[in-house]
Amino acid sequence: MSDWMVTQSPAPGRRPRALSPLREHLRDTFWFAPTVAMVSVFVVWVGAQILDTVIVDALQEDGDYETLDELLRFAEDAKAVVTVVGSAMMTFIGVVFSISLVAVQMASGQFTPRVVRLFVRSRITKATFAVFLATFVLTLLVLTSFDTADDPRDVTSVPLVQSVLTLCMVALSLFLFVLYVNTTLRLMRISHVIARIATESFRVAASMPVPAGGHDGHEAARLGPATAWVPHEGRAGVLRDVHIARLVRVARKHGVVLRLIPRIGDFVVPGTPVLAVHGGPAPPRGALRHTASVGVERTYHQDLGFGLRQLSDIALRALSPAINDPTTAVQALDRVIQFLASLSRRPLDAALHRDRAGAVRLVQPVPGWTELVDLGFTEVRGCAIGSPQVSRRMLAGLDDLLLLVPAERREPLLRHRELLRQAVDQAEPSPSDRAFALRPDRQGIG
Repeated sequence: MSDWMVTQSPAPGRRPRALSPLREHLRDTFWFAPTVAMVSVFVVWVGAQILDTVIVDALQEDGDYETLDELLRFAEDAKAVVTVVGSAMMTFIGVVFSISLVAVQMASGQFTPRVVRLFVRSRITKATFAVFLATFVLTLLVLTSFDTADDPRDVTSVPLVQSVLTLCMVALSLFLFVLYVNTTLRLMRISHVIARIATESFRVAASMPVPAGGHDGHEAARLGPATAWVPHEGRAGVLRDVHIARLVRVARKHGVVLRLIPRIGDFVVPGTPVLAVHGGPAPPRGALRHTASVGVERTYHQDLGFGLRQLSDIALRALSPAINDPTTAVQALDRVIQFLASLSRRPLDAALHRDRAGAVRLVQPVPGWTELVDLGFTEVRGCAIGSPQVSRRMLAGLDDLLLLVPAERREPLLRHRELLRQAVDQAEPSPSDRAFALRPDRQGIG
């Protein structure tokens, strides 16, 4: 088998690192990083102020008033600089905020509204806002530390360390501003957006547990009938994720197996069953509290199909008559094919989470192979008619996947290939045009 047909898979027996729901939720927020930065800079300022006081006290004890007098003159110059920095930081914050709004508006209008999450999750964007706000807060705090005394004997503190710290924060702010502009420009380019979506999708796939030997042994089908049901309590919304580690602990403690009924990304309403219990009574409601997170939109965390949904949306919008950009659709198809190739031989349909003893404690439904193939190709195939570049790339991708997948997974790929051929035959009256549109090409029209 040639190198390009080899797909990477986790090492056998190696348990994938579980993603923390709390960490993922904080990454989807924009307030956490700036808040932590402002609190942290206040703590650092208190330490710097104490250090400045210690320096002044030591000089006064030694009677080195000449050095203190020089520090006072330095403080006067530093005060002017800190004042200018405080005003400039507010201007910088406004510029960064304006750039972010424009970038988000352009990305959501040209690609898909769901890519806004990439800007919210951008570490550089959060770091830039956090450092700018922290620098502004620091300048206000430092300005309160300047002593109005002119006599070195009456001076209680000279903000020497604080002023140096402010200048360091200014240098860091300028550095982050350059990185921020570069990152924002990259996120406004569709190729980088598609690559980021693919990276997030691969991270979700890598977090899925891989059964020993690569087969689940149909353990999910041997659970037997449900002995109890756990309804959803709380607001209606999209099931964002579940706390896998806590559910496994609860199931092990009560000697049962829990089966998640809705898939991650499904819309759930109060009162509908969210967990099925096998092998005993349902655990207490208190033990299962805060194990499922519901929100207004889907997230990458634990949602195997969300990346394909976004790639399909980008391709659909690119093929719309208002945009008419088949090259972007081909780029999205490249990543769809890459993602499906990475899952071509992995167990799907259900993710089995085990306790430390190796017993299955949580069964989490995930999209099956046929569902993922349909999600990646169905809607794009319907819009690819009349665009030979897209139909040629799709046929080449389907042919490549047919070489990778086992025999039992070939049916949906063959079905899409045949449906695409039939649609092109009906849409193209000329035999030469049909032959051209149905010629596999990994570049679309290379």
